[in-house]
Amino acid sequence: MSLDEQGARPAVPAEVDTSRPNIARIYDAGLGGKDNFEVDRQVMRAILEVAPDAGVAVRDNREWLIRVTRFLAENAGIRQFVDLGSGLPTAENTHEIAQRIAPDSTVVYVDNDPVVEAHSRALLEENEQTHFVRGDLTDPGELLSESVLGRILDLSEPIALYQIGILHHFADIDRLRAIMRTYVDALAPGSYVAISHFHNPGGEYDEIAKRVGKIMLDSGMGGGYFRSREEIASLFAGVELVEPGLTLAPDWWPDGPRTAPLVVPQRMFLVGLARKNG
Repeated sequence: MSLDEQGARPAVPAEVDTSRPNIARIYDAGLGGKDNFEVDRQVMRAILEVAPDAGVAVRDNREWLIRVTRFLAENAGIRQFVDLGSGLPTAENTHEIAQRIAPDSTVVYVDNDPVVEAHSRALLEENEQTHFVRGDLTDPGELLSESVLGRILDLSEPIALYQIGILHHFADIDRLRAIMRTYVDALAPGSYVAISHFHNPGGEYDEIAKRVGKIMLDSGMGGGYFRSREEIASLFAGVELVEPGLTLAPDWWPDGPRTAPLVVPQRMFLVGLARKNG
């Protein structure tokens, strides 16, 4: 793996168009990361003009991933994790959290972004229990085949399947329901599904949702679709939500009491973890 001049990060793959914004890099910018370009930061700045505290919701989403992974590894005894649309590595990645609790945990990251692939492979070179697969999360049949996830994981045993901060970039909710049903049908009993998603509560939030969605669509990176609670809940067909159900990220088993009031973007993001019981 080639690195940049300081030997700190992989070089940008030749196939990457750095003149176009990218979902993974925009999230990285929202987290205060360094693996993004000016074109990505421009989109993030435009979003912040509409929703000044959007970065808080981005961090909430990451902190929720950390808490969910701790619960699954420590309390639920899960030892296989699939992080779909995983994005760029950052502090406290899924494999670091899970393997700190259970070193025998196997984690597979899946993304179709060449920049994500370059950074992920560099990070995971010396971790035999962690893998990266370049693939399309909207093609569950291919991902779940014996030649892809089936060669890494034991699909007859429980798996934690993550769709964290990614499904809201796809327009067709009916197709997403069918995709999620295919994944759930393939999971062994005792498996879990984690989803976080942009939410439009309506009322005063409706205009913000429309404006942020338009920024994402007009940027050329693909859309950002803020859905109703009912639409998001429908993505959990075939699995049972665990307490506290479909809720705001800061309210899903927080590590301590809330010390500050919620800001608007925090109310426009829902998260949920569900279990396949049979």
